[in-house]
Amino acid sequence: QVQLVESGGGLVQAGGSLRLSCAASGSRFRLNEMGWYRQAPGKQRELVARITTGGSANYADSAKGRFTISIDKPKNTVYLQMNSLKPEDTAVYYCKAAGTYSSSLVVEYLYWGQGTQVTVSS
Repeated sequence: QVQLVESGGGLVQAGGSLRLSCAASGSRFRLNEMGWYRQAPGKQRELVARITTGGSANYADSAKGRFTISIDKPKNTVYLQMNSLKPEDTAVYYCKAAGTYSSSLVVEYLYWGQGTQVTVSS
């Protein structure tokens, strides 16, 4: 139904930058919100940042001031610009999309990407 394709992960040194992107594709799906979550080894998946299609964004405390989330609504694509990366940012980053179908606007569906690895070396 809906597929999320993530890109932009990789290996960088501490202090470096990466930009993640996630494109959502599908039919008759209306996006309400997209976001980025991450999961480090031995830890639970946590919110990094999310943004509504209206442009309202919020961030985890650890991401504030360093990360910026943005959305390109016509392309159904969300970006996460990550600056001043730290080793503790190392994790698998997952894209999430939430929205509805025209057949039932009261039911929200959630979709997850497969994840992209971000590794920050010290």
